Order: sequence, then C-alpha cells, then structure tokens
Amino acid sequence: MSRLSIRARLTGAFALAMIVVLAGAGLFVYLRFSADLDEAVDESLAGRADAVAALVSSSGQTFAGPAPEALEDPEESFVQVLSADARVLDATGRVADPVLGPREVDEATREGLLVERSVPGIEGTARVLARPLSDAPGSAVLVVGQSLDDRSEALSGLVASLAIGGPVAVALASIVGYLLAAAGLAPVEAMRRRAREVSLARDDEWLPLPAAHDEVRRLAETLNEMLERLRRSFARERRFVADASHELRTPVAVLKTELEGALRTGDYGPAVREALVAAVEECDHLGALAEDLLVVARAAEGELPISAQALGARALLEGVSLRFSDRARERGRPIRVDAPQDLPVHADPARMRQALGNLVDNALRHGEGEIVLSAGPAAHGGVELEVADQGSGFGPEIVGSAFERFTRGDAGRTRGGSGLGMAIVRAIAEAHHGCAEVVAGPGGRVRLSFPRDPAQGSADH
Repeated sequence: MSRLSIRARLTGAFALAMIVVLAGAGLFVYLRFSADLDEAVDESLAGRADAVAALVSSSGQTFAGPAPEALEDPEESFVQVLSADARVLDATGRVADPVLGPREVDEATREGLLVERSVPGIEGTARVLARPLSDAPGSAVLVVGQSLDDRSEALSGLVASLAIGGPVAVALASIVGYLLAAAGLAPVEAMRRRAREVSLARDDEWLPLPAAHDEVRRLAETLNEMLERLRRSFARERRFVADASHELRTPVAVLKTELEGALRTGDYGPAVREALVAAVEECDHLGALAEDLLVVARAAEGELPISAQALGARALLEGVSLRFSDRARERGRPIRVDAPQDLPVHADPARMRQALGNLVDNALRHGEGEIVLSAGPAAHGGVELEVADQGSGFGPEIVGSAFERFTRGDAGRTRGGSGLGMAIVRAIAEAHHGCAEVVAGPGGRVRLSFPRDPAQGSADH
C-alpha cells in the first residue's frame, strides 16, 4: 500500500497522464511537421524541374554558361541533364559528377524517381527528383536536387523546443494538478477538522456538507447518519447507567440498614460479627459504586450539578476522617488531618466529601501506614487538598492513566474496587474548574487543586 498522500498520488497520476499526452502530441507534431517540410521540398523540386524543362523546350538553352537565378542556389541545390547512359550533358551548381547511375536513369526515364542521398558538393543529405525531359524515346533525364539541411535544422529546433517545453509544461501541470487536488479535497479536510471537535454528548454538532451534490457530500451525509446512530446508542447507554445506579441505591441502603441493626443487637459470636462487618463494608462499596455510576453518567452528559459554597478546609477534612474512622481503626490505620483552621475553599460539600472519600477509600484499600489529609494555599491563589499514605504509591505503569475509568494496578485487581473512584475524583475536580493529579514522591499522594472561586475559571496546573 502506498504511503503517499492522496494529493501526491493524484498529482503523480496527473503528471504521468500529462507526460503521455505531451509525448504523443510531440510525436504527432514532429511527424506532421516533417511531412509538411518534405512536401514543401518536393513541391520546390517539382517547380524547379518544371521551370528547367520549360526553359529547355522553349529555347534550347543549356547550362554551360551562367544559369538563370531562379533555377539555381549553388550552395544548396543543383540541376543536371543526364543522357540515357548516365553522362552529364549539362549541369548547374557545384555538382560535377552524375548524381544517378544507369539503372536509376532508366527508372527515371520510365516512371520518374525521388530519392535521398549524399551528393558530393552539397552539404548534408540531398533530396533528388529525376524525370525525362520529354516523352520521346531516349529522352534525356532532368535531375534536380536540394539540400535537406534546412529541414534537418527545423526538425532539430522542434525537438529541442519540445525537450525544453515538455518538462516545463509537465511541471506547471503538476503544480496546477496539486492545487486542484487540494481544492477537491478541501471539503474532506474541513470534515476532518470538524470531526476532531465533534462530541457524542452534543446533538448540535455535525460534519459540514459541501455545496456540491457529489461523492464527498454523500460521504458527509453518510457519516452524519452514522454519528446520529452512535449518539442514540450512547444516549441509551447513559440512561441505562443512570437508571441502574438509581435502582441499586435503594436495595443496598435497605440491606445495609438491616445489617447494622443486626450488629447493634450483639446477639452473635465473634465469627458472626466479623461476617456482619464484612457485609456492611460490601454494602458501602455497592452504595459507592451506585453513586459513582450516577456521577459518571452525569459527568459524561456534562450535567454534573455543582452547588459551590464557602467551606472550611479543615472542617471538611475532619468530616471525611470521621466517616472512615471505624474502618481505619479496624485495620490499624490512623487518619490525621493537617490543615489550618481559617483556610476557606469554595466547593460543593457533597461532591467534595465524595471525592475525598474515594481517595481515602483508595488509601485504605491499597496503601499502608498513616493516612494524612492536608490542605493549604496554592501558588495560583486557590486551595490544594491532598490525601497521602505511606504505601508503595502508584506504579509507573498507571501514573499516566490513574484517573481513567477502570484503571487498576496489580494490587487493585486483587483487592477489589470498581475502578471508578479516581475517575470520579477527576470529574468532580474539573466540575469545580480545578484539577486532580498524582504527586511524585514516597507513598501514594493525590492532590486536588481548586480556584478561590469556581466561577472564576480553572486552576493552573
């Protein structure tokens, strides 16, 4: 398969076609011009022969002395009168020896003769016309000849002109062909640029349709129809995810309530308590998954609702710490909050608790040691919130895709998790015009950066 672009291939094909056409046209012109020159030479020779024959028949003049100017051009032409045995009876010009042999004289006497040959005294090849002076038997033969140097020079000049003009014409035609190919592919290029911006989430974005009703327009129409089918399918998938998350939340909440009620009775042994605690944790996971699916569906639609308000960064982190204190205590993992008392952050409290909760849950599942929730002012004037643990951190194989959906490291694949938690964190940060990033260094550290006011634009990162 050729690696050349369509423009280059079209230009090459156009140039090749031009070469074939110009070569054919050049050959035709050369042959036609050569035939015209030969015809002109033959007419000149015939006219000279008629003039000489008329002069001889009317006055019996010979060419022993000076010949009339109309009948001779000493450098390029000659005239001879030959006997039947090929002897020169009379001649003019620089040719002294007989031009024809006896056989050729005999042929000329019967039916005339027209040949090309080298003649001593004439430059280059000469074209020779021979015919009898009269119809009487044994009549002398009149021979007229003319050099073909002028014809050869004219043909050489034509060949030189074609050799120079042909490549120039091909080059110019190739440039024009490239420009025409670019103009013809301009609608395709416009569709390509627009396709990079088209989103399945927006129903008002389509590929542009060329004005001409041609193959390119039909292609654009077909692609727009395909885009419409994809959007309908995408919308069905989003509705399914949203509906499934709504349906999951109620039974999971009921199941968790029943399990917590059983835990509070205390009427069980240590093994039952361990099973009930594990079941409650799984209910938390199912509830978080249902909420995450709902957030994913809304974020994909660009409709993740954010109700920002002034919050105390320390109070927010302490609330998240308290929420996970029981799980952390069960696993011997202390949670510490490190934040100033008077640092404000403008954010949606419910979404922030969800994002920070996902990070703490991730640290409890896959990290080690103490978990630190910290906050501080950012260099760009906003606020930075950070969740860190003392584990091995994010592996190099997933650092670049840590916030993609269903991205997991080796530990993630063996220790549970939906693979949506980090994607939810990023979606919530971006909904606040902020950003989320994995911080290089010891342990697992994830930093969320927010502007002072989400309405003022995104945070620098």
